[in-house]
Amino acid sequence: MIYLLTNCRVYTGDAVLVEHDVLVEGTTIRAIIPQTQRPAQVAQIDGRGLNVCPGFVDVQLYGGGDSAFGLAPSQTALQQLRRHTLRYGTTSFLPTVPTNAPAVVDHALAVVKDALPTMPGLLGLHLEGPYISPNKRGVHPAEFVRVPVLAEVANLLDRGRGVLRMLTLAPEVLGPVERALLQAAGIVLSAGHSDASYEQGMHAFAHGFTAATHLFNAMSPLTGRAPGLVGAVYDDPAVRASIVVDGRHCAYASVRISHRLLGPRLFLISDATAATTTGPYCFRPQDDSFVDAEGTLAGSGLTLMQAVRNCVQHVGLPLAESLRMASLYPAQVLGLDQRLGRIAPGYRADLCLFDEELNVRATVLAGQLQWHEASARPTTPLSVPGENRE
Repeated sequence: MIYLLTNCRVYTGDAVLVEHDVLVEGTTIRAIIPQTQRPAQVAQIDGRGLNVCPGFVDVQLYGGGDSAFGLAPSQTALQQLRRHTLRYGTTSFLPTVPTNAPAVVDHALAVVKDALPTMPGLLGLHLEGPYISPNKRGVHPAEFVRVPVLAEVANLLDRGRGVLRMLTLAPEVLGPVERALLQAAGIVLSAGHSDASYEQGMHAFAHGFTAATHLFNAMSPLTGRAPGLVGAVYDDPAVRASIVVDGRHCAYASVRISHRLLGPRLFLISDATAATTTGPYCFRPQDDSFVDAEGTLAGSGLTLMQAVRNCVQHVGLPLAESLRMASLYPAQVLGLDQRLGRIAPGYRADLCLFDEELNVRATVLAGQLQWHEASARPTTPLSVPGENRE
């Protein structure tokens, strides 16, 4: 199928274009065309005056809506998660499993492996743990926290071949041989749930770790005499860091300061989860996030579009940059920015259409357009800093 998406403002990831159409052929973006050069005899889809941006890329979420896939993986839960993410503009995602029993991890790997050939936008699996610091485990059950040994890491890589894409672990618990094995497998190593010193963090970022997981949360803080892992993230010139912008995981001012220091190396994750009542993780909602039985913060209730809205409304970032933080920058973390995260020729036709209040109104996944009802959640029209709202 070939069609033109017309009548919309286009946030390409590099520029903001008006009076341009997006030409989609099959699953691919073929061109961005000025309206004055619109080809004849090509079907048109009216964008209804909305904004269009690259579909979002969420590399860390456990659930959302009716799905708690990361806590109780199943085919049904994965399908529910796919529907939920697509409804709110996320076209590509890494379902995430926190520290759990090996049987649960194996089941999650098997479910994702089975779904990969038939579920567009499913990028693999992100494991958060079990190789984390006992001092920074948060809600991760202590009984499942492990020290990585070579045979076990090799076995995990064998079980996860073709599925395991990203691994959050504490760099201070990982030996050089195990780290080299993970690097050779092409796994994205992200420092998190870590009590690493500044020196340990800088060493990790110089030796294979390319990211840090949910900046500030469950990691050694920046202080005057001990810069910690947060300080290492700030000081390293290349490492990227995810952040949860819900106003609870960290203050909006901390997001603003971090963006000033990190720029395009700071990217959004939803860290979204769902309520559960059985198993090692029992979460209940509290103030648009989730906590465990003791009240410990366990995850967010965010969608990436809500995180974008918070970046604009509360952090004060330009809309175009906030959109990149949810699309282009996480695609770069996974090395997929040559086909995801931009509206450009040759990129996959994954798009998010949204209104002036930043409500998702439609998504395009691999060229297939799906309209959604307007969000029932009331929002206030935005005054977008640093944007030309022609």
